[in-house]
Amino acid sequence: MFIGTYYHTLETQNRLSVPKTFRQELSTGSVITYGLDGCLFIFTAESWTKLVGKLETLPLTSKPARDFLRLLTYHAAPLDTDKLGRTRLPENLLKISGITKEVVFAGALTRVEVWDKSRYHAYVDGLASQTGELESALGELGI
Repeated sequence: MFIGTYYHTLETQNRLSVPKTFRQELSTGSVITYGLDGCLFIFTAESWTKLVGKLETLPLTSKPARDFLRLLTYHAAPLDTDKLGRTRLPENLLKISGITKEVVFAGALTRVEVWDKSRYHAYVDGLASQTGELESALGELGI
């Protein structure tokens, strides 16, 4: 389970140090890809396999299903880390996420989200102003 928020800096050659608390779960087979709302998603090998299983059941005749599958898979890359827990972010993922220097890793239970710091804070600040709407929506879902 991933929880917490950690701040890091993009190093030379687009290297990024994965927070120590996340490294144990993000072993061989983990995947980084396009995320929703302006971030990147990192999935463990197990979570990625489960997601792929669900994606494979989406109807080929559904354009939204095809488009979502494409967003996740076209940009997916293995999360290869070195002995110091650093990974190199592909250029296409940097461009998509707007990450330039300051980075936020945010644990979201089954995945890690990687954000550009300013984009992260703008998004979270926006969420804070929507708490009433979120409570109503979650109430409708029985949560």
